[in-house]
Amino acid sequence: MFKKYKLRSYNFRLIALITITCIYALMVVNSANSSYTIKQGAGMAAAYLMMIFISFVDYKFITKYYWLWYAIGNILLVLVLLIGKSSHGAKRWLGIGTSFQIQPSEFMKLIIAIFLAKVISMYKDRLNTWKFLVIIALVLLVPILLIVKEPDLSTTVMVVLIVVTIIFCAGISYKIIGMVLLVVVPLIAAFLVYIIATPDPIFMEQYQRNRIVDFIYGSDSTDGTVSAGVYQQNYAVQAIGSGQLSGKGLNNEDPSSLKNAGYIAEAQNDFIFAVIGEELGFVGCLITIFLLFTIVIECIITAVRAKDLEGRLICCGVAAYIAFQTFINIGVVTKLLPNTGLPLPFFSCGVTSLVNLFAAMGIVLNINLQRNVDRDDEIFADDFRG
Repeated sequence: MFKKYKLRSYNFRLIALITITCIYALMVVNSANSSYTIKQGAGMAAAYLMMIFISFVDYKFITKYYWLWYAIGNILLVLVLLIGKSSHGAKRWLGIGTSFQIQPSEFMKLIIAIFLAKVISMYKDRLNTWKFLVIIALVLLVPILLIVKEPDLSTTVMVVLIVVTIIFCAGISYKIIGMVLLVVVPLIAAFLVYIIATPDPIFMEQYQRNRIVDFIYGSDSTDGTVSAGVYQQNYAVQAIGSGQLSGKGLNNEDPSSLKNAGYIAEAQNDFIFAVIGEELGFVGCLITIFLLFTIVIECIITAVRAKDLEGRLICCGVAAYIAFQTFINIGVVTKLLPNTGLPLPFFSCGVTSLVNLFAAMGIVLNINLQRNVDRDDEIFADDFRG
């Protein structure tokens, strides 16, 4: 479980980045909604300590039980559907006691990254066979369908993006990529046409359909009304624009503040980037993006230095996790993407998200610690592309 490590191999640069990001994020949360500060701060501190502990646990010990993690994740998803708590038309949470709840679908982002990295590293010579890819698809289809059933379309998209990134980084043949795109792209186009043309589509909740149609047309094409999701995005864009270069300041009492007037929905959660834009301006937005971008870069650097394919793919999955979730969250807040509920990594309130993120960071830190131990340099992605 534990190994002897050289302290100089510890990635203190990544630790510093995470620490700065956490302090910055907590300041923003306090300004967005001070009633969440203590809970978020306590959750962040506990998750941070957990990350340090995990960073010294051999990641091989963690990935050894990949089937167990997969089973636990799916059991939790089933429990959500059976006894989970509902909110805003979705059942995504499991209650623990009277005041605490977890969102199992969040954990699946990391669990699937670990599971897929382990399986591919074990059967890397079969990666470019249709039989192997179909088996992987069928196995991963179970948690994906359970997440869709909640419904949680945004997390489903995130899981798919993580899977696609790991398979690509593992070295899947460009020929297979081309054939898959020839099938998937027309299907996506046909699906969008179906969604737009059908007022009550199957396999999708009405509010999800409305968000897509609202994004395309600016209003629900069936009656010309504008949904709450569009209003949320409109106010978020106005808030970011009003911040101009340096913003109105954290914890300000400006009467023109959209946050102070209560127009920014979920200010401490999914739309926290709007608070950053209004109160810290363009400079604050750049700092936020820079911090998250550098954390992603550190994950990629660790992937390049990893001693084996397994560690490399986990790092790629974690990098994709943070990068895509950041892109989608900011894209929603700035109205570049349809409204969907994904938290901004490290910034949005939510203990489950914090625990998952810091656990992922702990594994990345351990992979970096072992970069000079029995490195297997013969495993490179390009070796498997045909």
